[in-house]
Amino acid sequence: MLRKLIGIVALVTLAVTVAACGGGRSGSAESAVPVSLDTSISGAIVIDGSSTVAPLATALAEQFEASAPNVTVTVGTSGTGGGFEKFCKGETDVSDASRAIEPDEEAACAANGITYKTLTVANDGIAVVTNKDNTWATCLTTDQLAAIWEPSATAKTWQDIDPAWPAESFKLYGPGTDSGTFDFFTEVVNGEEGASRTDYAPSEDDNVTIQGVSGEKGGLGYFGLSYYEQNTDRLNLLQIDSGGGCIAPDAKTVQDGTYTPLSRPLYMYISDAALERPEVKAMIGFFVANETSLTKSALYVPLNPDQLKEAEALVDLGTS
Repeated sequence: MLRKLIGIVALVTLAVTVAACGGGRSGSAESAVPVSLDTSISGAIVIDGSSTVAPLATALAEQFEASAPNVTVTVGTSGTGGGFEKFCKGETDVSDASRAIEPDEEAACAANGITYKTLTVANDGIAVVTNKDNTWATCLTTDQLAAIWEPSATAKTWQDIDPAWPAESFKLYGPGTDSGTFDFFTEVVNGEEGASRTDYAPSEDDNVTIQGVSGEKGGLGYFGLSYYEQNTDRLNLLQIDSGGGCIAPDAKTVQDGTYTPLSRPLYMYISDAALERPEVKAMIGFFVANETSLTKSALYVPLNPDQLKEAEALVDLGTS
């Protein structure tokens, strides 16, 4: 349990926050809750990891720095796996992750004496996207996704997936092997983490996937939903049918889990050593106090009520 943040973060309008977080949490994004910070707090915080979580970490860094001008927060994007590698060497304070830490990463942290807390920061759906000129595909079944992406995939054209579709060649784009999105997608679609065809254009930078898919008529790719929501004018969003009909990812279907199997929580791992520092404690308290406005401003799905209670308990704000 973290020490109480009283004296470091004063949640001036906490009652307003709690009220705003109830009732389904589906309204428009709220402005940041007024937070009083000790202006003497100073220091540097290093965050690295998932490119999917990076926009949220960046929004947090910008808003927190505005309230704590003597603190600097840097955000890197080494991918979930690359971020954990740095984190478990003690090179970073916070590791963004689009999947849970894995046993080998836990062992690496333990070997270096790195202990940590896990904070669920948002919910996300993996968006499967096509080129704007793709007028034929609006929904893919999970079996069709596997036929495209599994290691033994032989499909080369859209017609190979559905005879009614044109013989347009696939141009496939997606995250690299250090990405938590890659790990999650391959596990739930192909049945084994890391199992994927290799004849696609991988990148840890989701903007490369956006550029690739938007530039090729036969383009197909996948990444976190927030990146699609920032590029709706450049890409089409596919619905996914896992057996219950075609469902598109959005705030409702991701938060209630009906967008299956491509919905997931997102995380920040904070080292216990970093949490001994006032500036890190204050930043985490600031995030939890302003979780709804931060997640919505970065185009993520906010925490559900149970997840929010867990986050509040983690920082020991004494809220309910």
